[in-house]
Amino acid sequence: MQGITTSHIASFDGVKLAVHRCGKGRPVVLLHGLFSNAQVNWVKFGHASCLVEAGFEVIMPDLRAHGQSDAPRDEAAYPQFVLVRDLVTLVDALGLTDFDLAGFSLGARTAAEAVTQGLMPRRLVLAGMGLQGLTGWTHRAQFFLDMIERFDSLERGDPAWMAAQFMKTMKIDHEAARCLLMSIRNQSVQDLAAITMPTLVLCGDEDNDNGPPDELADLLPDGRLKFVPGTHMSSVTKPDLGVAIAAFLSS
Repeated sequence: MQGITTSHIASFDGVKLAVHRCGKGRPVVLLHGLFSNAQVNWVKFGHASCLVEAGFEVIMPDLRAHGQSDAPRDEAAYPQFVLVRDLVTLVDALGLTDFDLAGFSLGARTAAEAVTQGLMPRRLVLAGMGLQGLTGWTHRAQFFLDMIERFDSLERGDPAWMAAQFMKTMKIDHEAARCLLMSIRNQSVQDLAAITMPTLVLCGDEDNDNGPPDELADLLPDGRLKFVPGTHMSSVTKPDLGVAIAAFLSS
């Protein structure tokens, strides 16, 4: 995809975050999933292009410890809510006052947490996410922490093997990833139920990695549920994901 510009901003603690931008129009911030980056999650399979064609300016940060952003290995660089604080810094640095927000998996978790702490996008998209992935994160995180601990001994057939291969392909620093995973906490049902803006819960029809998405959609006061083809990993590779996001944000 042509026309993408990349810059870096300093977050609240000086950590440099890469921000990729393309298109013109209403801003939409896209947050990628765990061990991924903006290029793989949003650009490679055409989702950013779809949104640009629909009239949006697409803003895609690489999360801390991912992509072209800094990946410090010091636990002090990963205080609680660190990804939310990075997102708020980004929104303030770009002067965004009227924007939409969408995230996939860890990006969805970060987006939901940011909204419960006061960030106010016009519309919200939580993709690859169910209620259990938000309220029961520590259980989910333990899967990845165990995978990192056993990384060099994992064999094909192990439930964690595919995640490890993806982490290896994406050149994720193990220690930085461990610190980031340890910084994230469970969200409360009460906080999530207070998310009032129109919210699309968007999930692969074979994706149950973060629990049933209908439970999350039902909890949200203005939640809508939509399925696209695929599992947690494969749904990102299909154009349906970007088409669904563009349609919801354009409605």
